[in-house]
Amino acid sequence: MPVRLLGAFALVLVWGLFGAAAARAQSVAVDLELVLAADGSGSIDYEELKLQRDGYARAITSRRVIEAIQFGPRGRIAVAYVEWGSPTSQHTIVDWTIIFDRESAERFASALRMRPRRATGYNSISNAIVYSADMIHGNDIDSIRKIIDVSADAGNFGGQPMAVVREAAVASGITINALSIARPGSTRPGGAGRGYATLEDYFANEVIGGPGAFVVVAGEDTSFADAVFRKLILEIAGDSGGVIKKAGLPDSRQR
Repeated sequence: MPVRLLGAFALVLVWGLFGAAAARAQSVAVDLELVLAADGSGSIDYEELKLQRDGYARAITSRRVIEAIQFGPRGRIAVAYVEWGSPTSQHTIVDWTIIFDRESAERFASALRMRPRRATGYNSISNAIVYSADMIHGNDIDSIRKIIDVSADAGNFGGQPMAVVREAAVASGITINALSIARPGSTRPGGAGRGYATLEDYFANEVIGGPGAFVVVAGEDTSFADAVFRKLILEIAGDSGGVIKKAGLPDSRQR
């Protein structure tokens, strides 16, 4: 190879290495990357969708949640909000937002309340997890922990096999937690023939995974807003067992 071409190749290589190092240097360091993957399928009407978004908005802006964020070693987390429906319907409602104080939390909450509904169809939790994992691995954020937080009122229907998806996400360093939305008068088991008495049991055995993974139930005994608040505290604190004991959260099931 001619000397000039060697020199040009070396220069390209050096610039490539410099660019990679610069990209790493520019990445944002946080305590937690958290994808809130909320059920936006056909079983969730517009009033319920509003209730879900408002519950997350109120929780993320609460004093105790902000204090939990600021107590972390880096004092900030990255949050994205996704709504999902059928295997081909996953949508980023609010993209990655760095939250470290009341003002940044309010910006996230305001965007969440204002964005239009987009998800359609039923109920591919597995493809929602794939989409959320891609968001985590495709960003420029450096975090200590990575969590996908799935909320749904029924089990998985369609999309990639749940067991394969869960195993891949956990193997890549992601923990999957779940919020089971129990409708009054119905246990909403996780699919015909699966043998689970409740949706909580289905999530505990089929969906959640990774260190400290857990299920929280929203239903007759616990409002959706309270369940979301408790779940965020657990996820941000990063010490599920200790927080459960202190806060008295009997409706959490750890894996």
